[in-house]
Amino acid sequence: MQISRLLQMTYILLEKGTVTAPELAERFEVSVRTVYRDVEALSQAGIPVYTSQGKGGGISLTDRFVLNKSLLTDKEQDEILFALQSLSAARLPDLGEAFSKLSSLFRKNSTSWIEVDFSPWGSGQKQKELYTLLKQAILEHTVISFTYLSGAGEHISRKAAPMKLLFKDRAWYVEAYCFEKHASRTFKITRMSNVQLLDGDGIQLLELQQKARGTADTSRKEGKGNEMPGISLVLNVEPAAAYRIVDEFKEEDIVKLEDGSFLVNTDMPSGEWLIQYLFSYGDLLEVVEPESLRLEMKARTAKMAGKYLG
Repeated sequence: MQISRLLQMTYILLEKGTVTAPELAERFEVSVRTVYRDVEALSQAGIPVYTSQGKGGGISLTDRFVLNKSLLTDKEQDEILFALQSLSAARLPDLGEAFSKLSSLFRKNSTSWIEVDFSPWGSGQKQKELYTLLKQAILEHTVISFTYLSGAGEHISRKAAPMKLLFKDRAWYVEAYCFEKHASRTFKITRMSNVQLLDGDGIQLLELQQKARGTADTSRKEGKGNEMPGISLVLNVEPAAAYRIVDEFKEEDIVKLEDGSFLVNTDMPSGEWLIQYLFSYGDLLEVVEPESLRLEMKARTAKMAGKYLG
């Protein structure tokens, strides 16, 4: 991580000339002390970086400095390029230029041997633009307004200050300070629409975001926040769905039975999403326990059958 940060810091200095330590600290979300340690690391690596005091002062490189690829081993070059390719999974289009520059600098022509893409099949240009907009809001500490589709199927208006993008359980989320709830909230990106950037006080927003981030971190450690209550499940899965359960459940939670089917013992968050997830297996899955969920699945199945048999 430090190698990547040092490389990015070098390019920022090359591009902007002089940058203050607080600016770099905010850019990389680290302390000012860490920035000065990075400056020392760059200096020890042979990069002519220096600091100046007073008005207009800051951290700079000598005017004639050119990044020397020999500072990085061949393996480190490959790792940096792969990291940039992996970040493209978040659909950050401005990474393409940085990737091309580094590929040329390192003289790496065969760099497209792998592609990492978390986006769903068929996702369009609008969703790609949404990621760029959210990234801008996070880095510039800007408020956004948007319409959100709640778990109850209702469209609600929200105003929030995004803090970070999260990828969890095959989906992208944005963690943000919600002005309606006056607290940190996590929103699923595919449920967001009509997203717009709003004007705001960047310094005040940064303070709110930092406060909310601390609250969110504490909530995650204590098992609170937006996490749904867990439920213990026993599932019977037919052999035809083996390809799914090996990807979606822990190996120690799966037992293969004599008839070739599988018994899965696991804990999952409860809620409407769980029922829809279980139904995604079709007739290849049976809920054995708990009885309450089994009865709910039975009732839902009967209701669905009624729509076609009635």
